Amino acid sequence: MRRAHVAVLATAVLAGIALGLGGYTFAYARGWSYLTDDPAACANCHVMHEQHDAWIKGSHRSVATCNDCHVPAAFFGKWYMKARNGFWHSYYFTSGTFKEPIRATPKTREVVEANCRRCHETVVQAMGTPSHAGSDEISCIRCHSSVGHMELGATSVAAEGSR
Repeated sequence: MRRAHVAVLATAVLAGIALGLGGYTFAYARGWSYLTDDPAACANCHVMHEQHDAWIKGSHRSVATCNDCHVPAAFFGKWYMKARNGFWHSYYFTSGTFKEPIRATPKTREVVEANCRRCHETVVQAMGTPSHAGSDEISCIRCHSSVGHMELGATSVAAEGSR
């Protein structure tokens, strides 16, 4: 067999293994459910049950789903963040390398903060001068950490789940 044939065969085998493992992981983790806005999808992973249960008890349950707070509102930003978080959640869960309680990255905290300010824009504007609206000194999630995940209190956003 020529070297070129061996290289093509090896590439095909490796691609098949990667696609097979990816497909299995996607099916096992019910990945299709993450394409919806159903908060139950977030509880597919056992480490998210506490967050889901706390959201059910929280004040935003009737007005916001997980995606309303945890992914950007813009179409491409939303799907990019869902793909990014889905990949890393799958990776850490499948490899067993996640730490409990799970923690949000600075980027995911930034997204949550932006969504608070977007939904409550009139309240944010009423807090003071226009400079407060974009200030890092005022943080919705620092003072109102128990809003989205009532039971989790101060760890709610810190336990959001993305690495």
